[in-house]
Amino acid sequence: MADEPAGAGARVVRDPEDQPTASEPARWHEVPTADLPAEGRVRSVVVDGRSVALSRCEGVLGALENRCPHQGGPLGEGSIEQGWLRCPWHGYDYRPDTGAPPEGFADGVTSYAVETRADGVFVALPERTPPGRTVADAVVESLVAWGVTAFFGMVGHSNLGFAEALRRAEERGDLAFYGIRHEGAAAFAASAYGKLTGRPAACVAIAGPGSTNLITGLYDAKLDGAPVVAISGQVPSSVLGRGAFQDLPLSTLFGDVAVTSTTLLSGSDHAELAGVAVKHALDRRGVAHLVLPDEVQVQPSDEAVHGPVGRLGTRAQPPDPAQLAVAARLVEQAERPVLVVGHGARGARAELVALAEHLGAPVLTTFKAKGLVPDTHPLGAGVLGRSGTPVASWLMNESDLVIAVGVSFSNHTGVADYKPIVQIDDTPGALGRFHPVTAPVLGDSAASLVLLQRQVRGRSDRRQREDVAARWTIWRAEKARRAGEDRGRGVNACAVFEALGRHLPEDAVVCVDVGNHAYSLGRYLESGGQPVLMSGYLGSIGFGYPAAMGAWAANSSRPVVAVTGDGGFGQYAMELTTAVKYGMPIKHVLLDNHGLGKISKEQVAGDFPVWQTSLVNPDWAQFATLCGATGLSARSVGELDGAFEQLFAASGPALLHVEQDTELV
Repeated sequence: MADEPAGAGARVVRDPEDQPTASEPARWHEVPTADLPAEGRVRSVVVDGRSVALSRCEGVLGALENRCPHQGGPLGEGSIEQGWLRCPWHGYDYRPDTGAPPEGFADGVTSYAVETRADGVFVALPERTPPGRTVADAVVESLVAWGVTAFFGMVGHSNLGFAEALRRAEERGDLAFYGIRHEGAAAFAASAYGKLTGRPAACVAIAGPGSTNLITGLYDAKLDGAPVVAISGQVPSSVLGRGAFQDLPLSTLFGDVAVTSTTLLSGSDHAELAGVAVKHALDRRGVAHLVLPDEVQVQPSDEAVHGPVGRLGTRAQPPDPAQLAVAARLVEQAERPVLVVGHGARGARAELVALAEHLGAPVLTTFKAKGLVPDTHPLGAGVLGRSGTPVASWLMNESDLVIAVGVSFSNHTGVADYKPIVQIDDTPGALGRFHPVTAPVLGDSAASLVLLQRQVRGRSDRRQREDVAARWTIWRAEKARRAGEDRGRGVNACAVFEALGRHLPEDAVVCVDVGNHAYSLGRYLESGGQPVLMSGYLGSIGFGYPAAMGAWAANSSRPVVAVTGDGGFGQYAMELTTAVKYGMPIKHVLLDNHGLGKISKEQVAGDFPVWQTSLVNPDWAQFATLCGATGLSARSVGELDGAFEQLFAASGPALLHVEQDTELV
C-alpha cells in the first residue's frame, strides 16, 4: 500500500476502470539494448523523442508516461519498492507495468505496450499529434514581424513553451537563437547589438535568478540608449505571489531598468503586446520587458500578427529655425571652432565630415564615438578626454567655439564648459543636462548639420588643418618612443595597439571592455573608421566578449575584434565555448596584467595600499585551445606582428594572450 506523504495533498479516488492507457493508433519503436533497465530498476529512456519510464520488475518490462500526474515528477528517476514504482518527488506508488495506483485510488499513469522480440525490445507509442499554435508562437511571430531576429539566452523550466516556439521559428529560418552560458552575457550581447545597429535583439531568461542575471547588461542598454527586448519566463499564475520556487515580482524588479514591463496574462492580446514592446524599445531607446507565465506560453492562440507598418515614426526632424539661426551666428563669429561628436551622431557621419571640411574645423570624438571620423582624415583629432589623445585636448584648449553633436557631456570626456557651446541633440533632456549651453538646438543630427552648413560661410583658411597635422606629428613621435619601451616585464600597451592598428581590418567592429586596456585603446589605437562598442555610462567590466558575440550576430560577414583585460574576460570566460559552438570567428586580444590594474592605480592615486586586486589566471592561450578555439601568445614586442597575423588568419574563434607590463599602459 502506498504511503501518503504529509503535506503532499490527497490522492484522487475514482472508478478503477478509468485507468488511463495510451490511445490508438500507435507505432512500435525499438529501445536500444543499452537503455534497458536491470531487474528491479526503473530508468528514463528517450523513445522517438519522448521520455518514457521503462522498468523491469519480476522479469516483466513496463513502460509508463514519464510524468507523475501530481506535479509532473519524473517517474524514471524513482525506484522499485516491493513491486511498486515510487515517484521520486512525493512517494506516490504505481504498478510499473500498468501504471495503476494502489487499491482505492485511480489517479494512474498512462501505460504503453511493450514487446520483447527476437530482434529487440519495442514500445508502442501513440502517433504524434501535430502541435497547435500557442501563445508563445504568436509572441515569437510578432517579434519577428517587428524585426527582432536575434535571440540570446538560456532555456529553462519556466520558459520551455517559449523556447519551443523559438525552436520552431528557427527551424523555419525566421530567427537565430544563441544559447549562452550566463544570462548576463545574453543581455550584454543584446545591448551591443542595439548599439551597433539601432535595432533591438532579444535576451531570454527563466524566472527568478535567470531574470535577475539579466539586470546588469540591461542597465548598460538603458544608460547608453540601446533598444533591447528582454523576455522572462515566470512561475505559473496559480502560485504567483505566494512564495513559490523562483517566484519574484519581475515587473517590479524591472521597473527601473525597463521603459515598460508587461506581464502577458491568459486573456491578453499577446501578439499585439509583443509588437508594442518592440515599439517602446525603439521609440524610447531602451529596454522593453515581457513576462510570460509558464502556463500562458502553451495556451492555444489564433491571434493575428501585424508588423510595424504605420506604427513607427522617424526622428529625422529638422531644428527650430530660430534656434538654428542663433547657432549659425556663433559659428560665423568663431575663428577656431571645433566639432565634438558623440555616439548620438553615428547616423550623421557624412554630414559631420561635410561640415568639418566646410569650416576647416577639427573633429574630436567622445570615446563611445571613436572611429566616427577616421583618425586618418586631415581634420580627425581622435578621442577627447581621459581615454583620449593630446591632439584632441590641445585643439579643445585652443578653440573658441564647441559644436557638440550627439554628445552626453560625460565628465570623462571633458568638454570645456566655460567655452561657447552649440549643442545639437534629438532628445530634449540631453540639451543642457549638466550645465547651460550657449545655443541648444533640438533636432536630428544629420538634418541639423545640413541646415547649419547652408547658413554659414565656407572657409579656405588651412590653419586648423595644419594644427591637426602638427599635433599628430608630435603625438606619433611620442607613441613611437613609448612603443619601444621594454622593461622585460611584459609588453607595453602602446606597442600592442600600434600593432593592432596595422592589422585591424577596415570593416571591423571593435568591442572593448573596462579597464586599463580601454584607456590605452582610446589613446593609442588610430582608427580607420572602425566603430568601437563599449559599456559607456554604466562602465561595466565583463562587457567586451559578450558584446563581440552581439556584434557578430548583427552582421556575421563583418570582422569582430574583442579587446579585454584578464579581469573582465574572467567574468564571462566560458562564453568562449559559445563562440566555438556557433562558429563565431571573434578575434580576441586579451591584455593580461594578472590583476585589476585600473583599480590598483586608483588605490595608489588615492594614497591607499594596493589590496585584493591581484588575480590568479590560467594560461589563456591554453584555455582557448581547451575550449576549441585558436590560442596564441605574445610575451614581447617583437612577437606582436606575427601573433596578430596568425590571429586574423585563424578561421574561427581565436584568442591572443598578451602578457602586459602593468606599468607601461
